[in-house]
Amino acid sequence: MSTRTSALDAVVFGVDIQSGDVRGDAPSYALAVYDGEEITRDVVSHRKLRRLIDDEEPAIVATDNMYELAADKDQLIHFLGSLPSGTTLVQVTGAEQPEPLSRVANRHNIPYGKDPMQEAEAAARLAAHNVGHEVSAFTDTTEVKVARGRSTGSGGWSEDRYTRRIHGSVRKRAREVESELEEHNLEYERDVREAYGGFANAVFTVQARPGDIPVSRNRSGDVRVEIERERRDGIEFEPLVKRRDHVIVGIDPGTTTAVAIVGLEGEVLDVWSSRTSDTADVIEWIVERGRPIIVAADVTPIPETVEKFRRSFDAAGWTPESDLPVDEKQHRTREHPYDDDHQRDAMAAALFALDAHEDQFERIADKLPPGIDRGEVTARVVAGEESVEAVLRDLSDDDSGDEEDSTEHEPRELTAEEKRIKDLERQVERLQSHVERLEGRVAERDDRIDELESKLTLARREERTQVRKDREVNRLERKANRLERERDDAREDVESLENKVERMKALWKLDHSNFSDVSAKKEGLVPVKVVEKFTKGAIREADEQYGIASGDVVYIRDASGAGRSTAELLAEFDPRVVLKDGGLSEIADELLFESEIPVGPADDVAMQEVDELAVAREADVEAAIDDWHERAEARKRDRKSAMVDQLISEHRAGDSEV
Repeated sequence: MSTRTSALDAVVFGVDIQSGDVRGDAPSYALAVYDGEEITRDVVSHRKLRRLIDDEEPAIVATDNMYELAADKDQLIHFLGSLPSGTTLVQVTGAEQPEPLSRVANRHNIPYGKDPMQEAEAAARLAAHNVGHEVSAFTDTTEVKVARGRSTGSGGWSEDRYTRRIHGSVRKRAREVESELEEHNLEYERDVREAYGGFANAVFTVQARPGDIPVSRNRSGDVRVEIERERRDGIEFEPLVKRRDHVIVGIDPGTTTAVAIVGLEGEVLDVWSSRTSDTADVIEWIVERGRPIIVAADVTPIPETVEKFRRSFDAAGWTPESDLPVDEKQHRTREHPYDDDHQRDAMAAALFALDAHEDQFERIADKLPPGIDRGEVTARVVAGEESVEAVLRDLSDDDSGDEEDSTEHEPRELTAEEKRIKDLERQVERLQSHVERLEGRVAERDDRIDELESKLTLARREERTQVRKDREVNRLERKANRLERERDDAREDVESLENKVERMKALWKLDHSNFSDVSAKKEGLVPVKVVEKFTKGAIREADEQYGIASGDVVYIRDASGAGRSTAELLAEFDPRVVLKDGGLSEIADELLFESEIPVGPADDVAMQEVDELAVAREADVEAAIDDWHERAEARKRDRKSAMVDQLISEHRAGDSEV
């Protein structure tokens, strides 16, 4: 639950000026390196300090005055930008108006001495205990830009292809960067400027520091990747931990513990409830959000659990004269959101406690002179039961005792005019040096341009030759791929035809008298076309494999389940006879009967399978056909008899009605 950083988890550099001045030529620094257990001390130059920071990458560089590390704002921003991604600069004495280091150290019970090394050690220990403000000139937003690594050039017949290649490379690299950002679940916005053949550039605004982004600055061939952290408008200070103001805490104990934090002005700062957190978790949650003046409950007497919390914070307690009714609690908390009744009760307790002390808070505020912390005085009056006058006298004594130290801790900043003069002098020097560098660069670039123009002419000739070769290679590759596909298709056709030829050979052997693969004793046999099931798919499959022609003997292994359309499909082949295993549906039997196609049981015909086909004795087949004709004649007679009986019945029924 705590967001505080333990000193044991990181290395802290404490820095204080030892001799000289950062505005001079050779300042030296007292350096105290604190790892949470031991302190290493050294005196280093400014250059060595920077090198140690780059090599060891401490979590914090702590100082009592940030302008001991940089002469002015511009140099300070440059210093902040050069720090490793995981290193922050911390001013332990405060923000824009720092306090004396001695006062801050005494307040936090940190050893302090006036020697520079002792001050550096005190700064390191304070920062390790999360005392101070982080100095920042940059936001946590980083801009990653993917752009062209070279000019697209002008002229030449291959300019379009060259430009398309560069823009295509930029688009490819931009997509790779986007994939890496998504893999690391980083929030970003993308701004793309499209161009011929791809992207001219792509800018990713990432909500993360450069060290958290899985992309590095580089330049390779046609593409360059630039990473720049977003600058703030000025120097900003952020406390290492949130300021813990004095607050009123309402607690509703039980199976579910609820806590509400209310400020002295009546604003509800936070509310929370949990079924699993223990006392330590609740105390830690409260500590992170403020310093309790009053701990309140909504029932009387104060519950034992709430009393324990009150004693933990040495705060005043508050309970109502009688248990607060539900309707009053609902009315008092109506303007504030909450998740459950426990949070409502805790919030109501804190708000009613505020109402009870409102007049006292106002009287205290009226007596306070400007510049005095109202929360500190209110806490000591309410919780410590001191008078306002006694607290003010105590605070005045503390301030006067620190004045001597504050005079000795002289700020090293120049006046505004001196700073302006220094800035202008440095600016003139930089501009003069920059002009000289630019003039030298112009001469070098003129020579370089002549050299590159001659190389460009040669490269364009070579490129045109290579383009023609590439185009011819691509054409031949496409042709080769097409021929390979045609070859594969032809091989598949040949294999299919060879299989069909083998099946036709087997049929031919069965249809002729020599029967080269059947013994002589099997003369008088007829081929039988086997169909696995009485379905349209099985019939078509048999027809594709070895063909079903008119007059063929067809054997159906499983004749059950056939419908009208299946029987009609079989009837279209006009087989000589259909031998079946299994029962035939009435509709299929009727349709084959009407089509005068003989149907008989396969058990009546002795068959022998040869490869995928079968053979049967001609005599058995004829017997099956003759048997079907006899049954067909009997079936027709039965039908006629039934029709005559029906006509007679209908005639008699008509006479009866008359």
